[in-house]
Amino acid sequence: MTRYALAVDVGGTKMEAALVSEDGTLVDGSRSRQATGREATPESFDAAVAAIVQHALAALPADAELVGAGAGSAGPVDRPSGTIVPVNMPSARGYGLAAAVRREASAVLGRDVPTVLGHDGGALALAESWRGATQDARASLSIVVSTGVGGGFVVNGAYIPGASGNAGHLGQIRREGGLTLEEIASGPASVAWAQQQGWVGSTGEDLARDSAAGDAIARAAIERSAKAVGEALADAATLVDLDTVAIGGGFSRVSDDYIELVQEALTASAVHEYSRRARVVRSGLGDEGPLIGAAALVLR
Repeated sequence: MTRYALAVDVGGTKMEAALVSEDGTLVDGSRSRQATGREATPESFDAAVAAIVQHALAALPADAELVGAGAGSAGPVDRPSGTIVPVNMPSARGYGLAAAVRREASAVLGRDVPTVLGHDGGALALAESWRGATQDARASLSIVVSTGVGGGFVVNGAYIPGASGNAGHLGQIRREGGLTLEEIASGPASVAWAQQQGWVGSTGEDLARDSAAGDAIARAAIERSAKAVGEALADAATLVDLDTVAIGGGFSRVSDDYIELVQEALTASAVHEYSRRARVVRSGLGDEGPLIGAAALVLR
């Protein structure tokens, strides 16, 4: 009998769920999403959880074993209590995500469905070390550069959650001018900076298009983001002695050379030879990584 997990991923703009099999593949037809956003509330979260969990579980094969549910969320999170305190969704702070997923899944299946909560960066790190770009790494960091910036560590094959589940929360470390990395390098922050310089676009997709067409401000915004990420990764590589960093998230695809720009900044900024050797690679799992990682919280 094949084992499956229900996977839930909560981000700053959307919430998704899918069924993931024990070999790390998504079940066809099980994936769906609902909007979140800065105005998300506990009530809107409840409705979104119900919709995506019901959709996912409707695709569960009749003879399958659902071993549990894993939920990865934008953080910070409080893993022991199952609650989230997302920076980008202030009205949802304190929301009991693990309890909501467990309640809905248990109601659908008519039995208790144990649920594990993790930071979305940690979930991604698990996914990349299981089936993605860091499978051969001894010490890796996997990060997302998107609406926010977050990450997670895997060392010698073991996920390192930290005391409360937030290890790897790279986006909230301080950089230039007292700003956090997320306030400099995320997609929305890069768009805002470019607009302040006189650029007239409004989205990360606009930045990508205009940079490719030769717009100097759009290109400068992308380079600014990559430089900040690379310098932060140099610090992380120095502290944790990383050999591989995998980068995913929508804004990491804003230019074809974004990963190379990050690598250049890491290499130039790192103080020691061992940290300069840290290799930056693109996520091996694309936009499925966060869901595979959420499932890995219970399957691995």
